[in-house]
Amino acid sequence: MTHRRMLKATLSAAIMAALVGCSTHSAPEWEADTTYRLTILHTNDHHGRFWQNRYGEYGMAARKTLIDEMRAEIEAQGGSVLLLSGGDINTGVPESDLQDAEPDFKGMSIIGYDAMALGNHEFDNSLDVLAKQIEWANFPMLSANIYDKATGERMFQPYQMFTKQGIKIAVIGLTTEDTAKIGNPEFIGGIDFRDPKEEAKKLIAELQETENPDLVFAVTHMGHYEDGNRGVNAPGDVALARYLEEGELDMIVGGHSQEPVCMEGPNMYKRNFKPGDECKLDVQNGTYIVQAHEWGKYVGRADFEFENGELSMVSYDLVPVNLKKKIKVDGESQRVLIAEEIAQDQELLEFLRPYQEQGQAQLNEKISETNGKLEGDRNVVRFQQTNLGRLIATAHMKRAKADFGVMNSGGVRDSIEAGDVTYKDILTVQPFGNMLTYTDMTGQEVLDYLNVVATKPVDSGAYAQFAGISMTVSEGLVSNVFIGDEQLRMDETYRFTIPSFNAAGGDGYPVVTDHPGHVNTGFVDAEVLKEYLESNSPLDVNQYAPNEQIVYK
Repeated sequence: MTHRRMLKATLSAAIMAALVGCSTHSAPEWEADTTYRLTILHTNDHHGRFWQNRYGEYGMAARKTLIDEMRAEIEAQGGSVLLLSGGDINTGVPESDLQDAEPDFKGMSIIGYDAMALGNHEFDNSLDVLAKQIEWANFPMLSANIYDKATGERMFQPYQMFTKQGIKIAVIGLTTEDTAKIGNPEFIGGIDFRDPKEEAKKLIAELQETENPDLVFAVTHMGHYEDGNRGVNAPGDVALARYLEEGELDMIVGGHSQEPVCMEGPNMYKRNFKPGDECKLDVQNGTYIVQAHEWGKYVGRADFEFENGELSMVSYDLVPVNLKKKIKVDGESQRVLIAEEIAQDQELLEFLRPYQEQGQAQLNEKISETNGKLEGDRNVVRFQQTNLGRLIATAHMKRAKADFGVMNSGGVRDSIEAGDVTYKDILTVQPFGNMLTYTDMTGQEVLDYLNVVATKPVDSGAYAQFAGISMTVSEGLVSNVFIGDEQLRMDETYRFTIPSFNAAGGDGYPVVTDHPGHVNTGFVDAEVLKEYLESNSPLDVNQYAPNEQIVYK
């Protein structure tokens, strides 16, 4: 018998003893030697995708149909369902962003979510927007490790209790510490994002005393990192499971790293996972860990049995929501459904339609055109200089009449395909509403700044894109710096642009908001890019292609 099972058995024996003896805890409501069915349905990293995409994939109306069918099937067989989200409902699609994700939170309420974790992108807007979103949601938005710096008190509901067929389930919420680094400093200056591992341990101990749960689940927005190898990221779900005593936490429903957590073997991802494939969840220190990629592309389904205080896995699946694959038909590329089509729930579809139409009316007008793709894909722009990264930095630089521009790759959220460009395309690339700032520094200050910013690691949003500057980066130091065509001089003054997010210290960049040469222009980044594209249309993407301006050794 494993340590986990021994602990569970001990707890069960103690609970059963309470039926005939004295105890500070109430007796369980479930029957001994009876098997109960419990299913956890889950999504994460929704990022504004309340409407299906142009290929008819995902969308909340089809998700509701799928979840309704699952719930009806499970309940008809005597089972119970919890529907959970790993957070990050905000930021990603202009129609949602322009409306503060109102359709998304209200849509989740209609679908019937039971709880969600607060994600880092729930702090992309001011706290009054988050307060409004909490009102829109008829389910709790949980986080136990977010504190008010002024009062030292928790700012949000830390947990929610559920009872399913007499089984008492505590669901706790946890948010990545990286929010302090990647969130907008203008909105989170008074917030303390504490170590979620320590907060989880403390809260679980409290719950065992006050609520006496049969099961403890966590909805987290911390990221799943294979074998705990998190790189520059804050500790994630694997680290959390390993930090706790075996048996303390039954399941983690995660988000943040935006991937299907499907394992090939112990601590090994299934690298070639495709929609419709079998998915084996991760198990760490006796804790089940799941994550359902992103955007509502899948609904995760974990079927369990509960008997005498013990939870055991029956099956796990990531169910694709109208995802399609490309095939060749008579030499032509077509997209076909991977699985049987899921009909959209008409009532929810009609509820969401006015939001979609209201957003579309503002977004679909052509503002420019290009002769090629502007590269902003996450797995490219966070690893190397790209034409889109340089274009954005150039637009900022020109608007501020600066000598060079710096753009964090985490602020580049998508590519722009060749052809007509709309405002929607631009807002998809730059959804955060950061302000354009510039700072005048001496050459020596610029070199010190670059030694921090230009050496940020790849595979992170901190990795910097540049325009108007060339340099060599080697062994953590910058050298051979040229501004335009002239070598950097220590006694000269230079102006560079940076988004307000990074100027205030976001992504671990040096804080320059208190520098005497710093100016917040008040121009929104997406508007600056829009005007640049309008005035330079048709745009030749080749003019922005990186050409060894930034050399890494």
